[in-house]
Amino acid sequence: MTVRTGALLIHGLGGTQFDLGSMHKVLQRAGVETHAVTLPGHGGQPEDLISVSYEDWLDAITASYRELAPQYDTFHVLGMCLGSLLALALCERVQHSKGKLVTLAPPVFIDGWSTPWYRQLRHLVYWIPGMASRMKVEEDEPFGIKNATVRAIVKAKFARGDNFHYRWVPLACIRQVDRLRQKVLAGAHRISCPTLVVHAREDELTSMKSAEFLQAALPDTQLVVLENSYHMICVDNDREQVVNSVLEFFGHPPLPPRRVRGADKA
Repeated sequence: MTVRTGALLIHGLGGTQFDLGSMHKVLQRAGVETHAVTLPGHGGQPEDLISVSYEDWLDAITASYRELAPQYDTFHVLGMCLGSLLALALCERVQHSKGKLVTLAPPVFIDGWSTPWYRQLRHLVYWIPGMASRMKVEEDEPFGIKNATVRAIVKAKFARGDNFHYRWVPLACIRQVDRLRQKVLAGAHRISCPTLVVHAREDELTSMKSAEFLQAALPDTQLVVLENSYHMICVDNDREQVVNSVLEFFGHPPLPPRRVRGADKA
């Protein structure tokens, strides 16, 4: 009898499956059937996010989970950035026990080194009618990427208008991320499945405080700290360490060593 293993992979805010680099391909080669979710408000225009709530995102991935999980003997959940917060909230909601949970660069706290000193003022702006819908939060250098060559490729993609990631998101959307962060802060201790947290020490969006919180709150946690990446860890310098950490956590052998080239986006 064939034993089937599947995984639900969830991308980041304003992003696409590009956020996950080679993760789908690598897991598929290891025999894991991967499934992507395009979150509500994504895959179109940034304005599409204005009216979307975190509940819309969570409901969408919950529906996918409930459809897919019964088809597999083992079913894992993996998320990147916003996707990792949603993965945490999902595993709490469904009391996930059919597989493992992976959180990549989870922004439980938005306190990284590139966040401005006035970041907390956004909570005041939320209360000004209509303001959060009109304000734009721009993607800017370093685009979450330490590797200069990969960063240049991403910058060129933005300049061409490639639809791989939104160039900005409305502040109203950040408000939904903040609401989701509060949900994760309150409910993380109710997650019982084995969890892997992968976090870059130099993450410009979210400090190691996020990883340390999850390590303390979850009962069965492994932490991998990356030393040569910023936030977009699946496409940055440590991308092979990321995929190998996930492979090993899921019980598969790591990739064979190979020479890493700066322009290679995995």
